[in-house]
Amino acid sequence: RCSSKTSGGSPGSSPHTTSPRVYFQAPGETTEEPPERRHQGKVTVKYDRKELRKRLRLEEWILDQLVALYDCQEEEIPELEIDVDELLDMETDQERGERVKELMTDCYKPTEAFISGLLEKIQGMQKLSTPQKK
Repeated sequence: RCSSKTSGGSPGSSPHTTSPRVYFQAPGETTEEPPERRHQGKVTVKYDRKELRKRLRLEEWILDQLVALYDCQEEEIPELEIDVDELLDMETDQERGERVKELMTDCYKPTEAFISGLLEKIQGMQKLSTPQKK
C-alpha cells in the first residue's frame, strides 16, 4: 500500500521537506497520521509489487536477449518497442509470436528461441495499463 504525505515547510526545515513524498507501507502497518488526513492527498497504486517485479525482470531479460540477438551494446539496439501489454491483449500465442517476429524483421540472427521464451514468460502476467484518473 502506498500513501502520500506532504510536509509543510517550516522555518529552519530543509528545502527537501517541502515537496510531496510517497511512503510505502506494508500491510498491517499504521501511520502516525489520523485517517482523515490520509484521504486528503493519497496516491493509489493499482498494481502489487510482486507483479511489478515480474515485469521488471521480464524487461531486463528482453533487453539482455536483444543485446545478444543484435550483437551490440544496449544503447545500440535498433529502435524496437516490444509492448507486453499489447501482446497480452492478443487472443493467441500465434498472434503474439507473429507480432514480435514482425517487430524484429531487421534481426539477422534466429529469433524463434527468443519469441518462444518471451511467450512463455508472459503467460499469466497481468496487463499494466496506465491507471485511469477519476
